[in-house]
Amino acid sequence: MRSFFVLISVLVLVLFANNAGAQSGRVNPNSPTDSSAPNPASEVSVKQMFEEANAYAKTKFAEYERSKTPYSEKLRLQTVRDQKQLAANYAAVSAARASLSGEDFYYAGLLHWIAENLDGAAENFRQYIKTENAPVEKIQTSRSIIAIAAAKRKRFAEAEQILIEYLKTDPTKLSERARMESELAKNYREEKNLAKAAPHAVEALRATKALFQESASRAKGLDELLDAGMNVFEIYRDSGKQAEADAALEDLRSTAAFVESPSFYYYAVDKQIRYLIETGRKPLGLSTYQNALTQTTKVFAQKPSQTYVLDRLKRREKHYKLLGEPAPALADIDRWFPGQPQTLEALRGKVVLLDFWATWCAPCIETFPHLSEWYQDYAKDGFTILGITRYYGDSEEGKVDDAAEIEYLQRFKKTHRVPYDFVVAKGQANQIYYDATAIPTAVLIDRKGVIRYLESGTSNTRIEEMREMILKLLAEK
Repeated sequence: MRSFFVLISVLVLVLFANNAGAQSGRVNPNSPTDSSAPNPASEVSVKQMFEEANAYAKTKFAEYERSKTPYSEKLRLQTVRDQKQLAANYAAVSAARASLSGEDFYYAGLLHWIAENLDGAAENFRQYIKTENAPVEKIQTSRSIIAIAAAKRKRFAEAEQILIEYLKTDPTKLSERARMESELAKNYREEKNLAKAAPHAVEALRATKALFQESASRAKGLDELLDAGMNVFEIYRDSGKQAEADAALEDLRSTAAFVESPSFYYYAVDKQIRYLIETGRKPLGLSTYQNALTQTTKVFAQKPSQTYVLDRLKRREKHYKLLGEPAPALADIDRWFPGQPQTLEALRGKVVLLDFWATWCAPCIETFPHLSEWYQDYAKDGFTILGITRYYGDSEEGKVDDAAEIEYLQRFKKTHRVPYDFVVAKGQANQIYYDATAIPTAVLIDRKGVIRYLESGTSNTRIEEMREMILKLLAEK
């Protein structure tokens, strides 16, 4: 089968090569101007251009499904990029027209919105709001997008005023309100204005809960609920409002039980336990763990759901017990390179990341660029990383002895441009001490030698969580 990139290129060429006079009515904004040829911009309305751009990704994925093109994240991202580019081209075509009026401004605004041109979207929607006898529903949608764009640009006074105007006009849509409130909360939080962020986050969660039953996709609805709930928790946590943060996590757990999602429920309980330990309430955290084991069978009637939550929680028990405790000393170390062997005790005063990994572990290797970047950015602030592995008897040439494996590890380190030290153990003692038998496992140790973070696996969310924890620990002197 042809590569994804070739396939995408062909699809895009087909899209833009269609003659504007064909029945599809597609505009070809990149074609040379020919005064003798029909002007594509005069043949297709702004609304038609929007409808095509808006449906682009959905249409393409239907084509991929028919042609049995395997899904990949690269394919998805490329398709979305192509959709944005198409919308940008059509927005440029609409902007070149001298006769835009009324509804044209609305659909031009939507084209700019798809293309992520915030200023272009807001300007066209402002023009649309001035239109006489415009449908109030479209005026409200226009207001909601202007408010979102203003929040993203950190123009908070404008965003707040538009939100007020939106709320005092009927009809209002929960989906539009949720997005406006969420965007204000997110951007206030980025500006460290947590007092302003909190009420917007609470309103966004309220609207998201009300919308859940109407969601076309349960998975999407659950993601939105989790994001909204975590936003409330994190704002209160970062504000130092422990009681409010506790209540937000309890609400997250109750919501997960109500929607009967075992993965959501596990996530909420795990976050609850870790937050209690992180805030110096480890006995309560461990009792919450024990309580969750009992409650799970009452919360979920179905055996598979019970099993999922219980298995996940039980696999975390040792992690919970290690969190907040002094880090065990590294044992049975055979080689340490390129630096000199050190003890964790000697590294007190630094924030230390232990990265348990192996050469055959693809997810481990995927984290290297992030770890390398953090090492280079934060080493001056007292951060270091130790890549902990052990002898597996493997190399690119197959089974080897220890000496040959060390040579392989040295080549591997150079190939992947890993700047921090590798530590090679003789056996599994360290993995057992840190309950790191599943890899990758990351352990963050604070300046006092205490374990503050311990997680197995990797994901974009996990990477961001680790980065935030590193910054938090570096800020502690």
